[in-house]
Amino acid sequence: MLYCMNPKVDQYLLDGCMRCKLGGTPACKVHSWRTELEALRQLVLECGLEEDVKWGVPCYTFDNKNIVLISALKEYCCLSFMKGALMEDTHQLLIKPGENSQATRYIKFISVQQILDNLEVLKAYLHQALSIEKAGQKIAFKKNPEPLPIELIEKFAEDSDLEKAFLALTPGRQRGYIIYFSQPKQSNSRCSRIDKCRPKILNGEGLHDKYSC
Repeated sequence: MLYCMNPKVDQYLLDGCMRCKLGGTPACKVHSWRTELEALRQLVLECGLEEDVKWGVPCYTFDNKNIVLISALKEYCCLSFMKGALMEDTHQLLIKPGENSQATRYIKFISVQQILDNLEVLKAYLHQALSIEKAGQKIAFKKNPEPLPIELIEKFAEDSDLEKAFLALTPGRQRGYIIYFSQPKQSNSRCSRIDKCRPKILNGEGLHDKYSC
């Protein structure tokens, strides 16, 4: 099958996401999962999606609508479905990033063999996600939610202590952090803000409690 490979993703696989100080170095987590990421890339492209890079990671779209992301974390790599909450999880693979996540669901992988062993199932999930978008289905979001920035979702996946502490904050404190983290246009700046505020969150403090980040 012919499909178009975006050179931006080639660069991502070479240099990493460039969202932290390890970007462009051998220590970047992208390099730990490069073979798995390449296998996921081929799988998604074979399902007819268009390839781009958004938020520093490979993003696959249909009609300019975001369908799924591929990304690398410290302990695993994953496929993140943007409207995963609408999908039928017949094989119990989809994981909710956090208690307040209303849309995104992801599948994590720790080996190429795991991907190869589940190719047909994964293709079915990808085609289901595509069908949901083609049908114009939308997430019924709670009124006026503050969407979690993807950088925070990924931090939660890597740092369960941070997620537990964040979810234990009052809704107002959570909202303050989410707005603050979402403000920068550059993903690495958003990551930096999250890292700097981690001690305050673990201490149960709001953004403007005591000393600001």
